Amino acid sequence: MQLKIDLHVHTCYSPDSVITPDELVLYAQKRGLDGVAITDHGRIDSALKIAEETDFFIIPGTEIECSNGHVLGLNLQEAIPQKLTNDETVERIHQAGGIAIACHPTAFLKAKLRNYANSKFDAVEVINASVLPFNHSVKSSQRIASELGVASVAGSDAHYGPEIGYAYTLIDAELEVDDIVKALEKGRCQPFGSAIPIKTRLKRELLVLRKKF
Repeated sequence: MQLKIDLHVHTCYSPDSVITPDELVLYAQKRGLDGVAITDHGRIDSALKIAEETDFFIIPGTEIECSNGHVLGLNLQEAIPQKLTNDETVERIHQAGGIAIACHPTAFLKAKLRNYANSKFDAVEVINASVLPFNHSVKSSQRIASELGVASVAGSDAHYGPEIGYAYTLIDAELEVDDIVKALEKGRCQPFGSAIPIKTRLKRELLVLRKKF
């Protein structure tokens, strides 16, 4: 079975996102997704809570700030400390039974991945619909995935409902978290996506600004 999963979505539990749980399901279904990974900043409780309260398929995850980049941890049940090195973060994710994805590794105005040569990532996010410049980011991220010899995946990095699904990963697996994780580890996946339109980005920025103030 080929599953269409957006592996990088933030909800209103992240300070810079306005996506409510209801909006997450609405836009994910509108985009024809089979599921999403909720990856709120520095926390896992929100993903676990939403996964319990909805029938829509959720992979519990988190985006972790490291001293030399950002990492997505998927299939987690516990939070991972912030500000560790990439290698320490990846080790903690693996110890917790999850998989580690280097996210937006070469993005402008987002945390870039540094000192990754010997890192044990399970995958690299080669397509992130939120990054600019989009085409340069895709090409340079693909190079990193190739250098590390790991799977290439995609996610929208959505912070506003209409952004969900602009990037997604096709995964050859059953609709179960453990099977999806195994498929990602073995590279049975393919990234797809395009850049989020400027008008949509501007709308998001206005809504996030309103939320903060």
